[in-house]
Amino acid sequence: MTGGGDKTKGLVAAVGAGRMGRGIAIAFAATGRDVALVDVKPREPEAAAALRKNAMDEIERDLDFLVRLGLLDDKGARKAAGHVRFADRDAAPAILAQSAIVFEGVPETLDAKRAAFAFVCQYVPDDCIITSTTSTIDPEELIGFVDRPSRFLNAHWLNPAYLMPLVELAPATVTDEDVVGRTRAILSAAGKVPIVCRGAPGYIVPRIQALAMNEAARIVEEGVASAEDVDLAVRTGFGIRFAVLGLLEFIDWGGGDILYHASDFLSEKVDPARFKAPEIVVDNMREDRRGLRDGKGFYDYAGIDADAYRAQRLSEFVEMLRLRDLVPPFAQGDAD
Repeated sequence: MTGGGDKTKGLVAAVGAGRMGRGIAIAFAATGRDVALVDVKPREPEAAAALRKNAMDEIERDLDFLVRLGLLDDKGARKAAGHVRFADRDAAPAILAQSAIVFEGVPETLDAKRAAFAFVCQYVPDDCIITSTTSTIDPEELIGFVDRPSRFLNAHWLNPAYLMPLVELAPATVTDEDVVGRTRAILSAAGKVPIVCRGAPGYIVPRIQALAMNEAARIVEEGVASAEDVDLAVRTGFGIRFAVLGLLEFIDWGGGDILYHASDFLSEKVDPARFKAPEIVVDNMREDRRGLRDGKGFYDYAGIDADAYRAQRLSEFVEMLRLRDLVPPFAQGDAD
């Protein structure tokens, strides 16, 4: 089966009617694109009808929430709701036959995904992109479930999908480059920020998150600070800073030597396995690639006006402080 037309503009199918599928449906519908929420699990008619009502009611509630936030007006919410359709297993074949891209979001088991992809591949056009939203399963483990595996890749969304910008794309070794490019274009048109990484366990954000969350839990476990103070520290120190500077950019900003020596200290005092500096940090130290002041680190700063760069990032940080009402109460001079 072969589809026609511009396949970056056709129907989006979110396969799996749970939280992720509903969030993806809103993400596309709220930006004006037709999307189908597709349930491929065999169900009795009454159960299918109940799921449809539950899913569509939740989507309408979330759209109303976007109205209360001022992100949509009432008319925009109604238009978005009109872009979403629900298809049960019986209606799914006709929907899948029209789809430009499929985002699979069924439960995180190989059996569930094998069954979903087997069903999907019977009906989608040959040039339909097929993705999995899995946060744990390597794309190499899934390509065997998909016919024409060159059109497959993982597309890991973050919750809530309709608000979080990032989508982590992990192609398989056989994924066609054009498929990656088309997926990026589809996501970018919906206001998302797609990035590409190798299909490694945890991708980028879940891997960093797991370390940070476990360390926060250990701080409470060890009696270093209360849960309330740990979270306050994250909201007003850790998190707000890294909304402006990426982690690797921050290493370069302060100097890789600071991380190197901090890692050495924490390895000795807390846990050598958790805090040992990675070899790339050690190599950067040895080769005088400590960051901005050396003109190179994780980034190359050749030709960059360092003062202007610092001023730009600090200006962005101040805007973040203003948004959170965290600007210090600096004393002003007396007016004449």
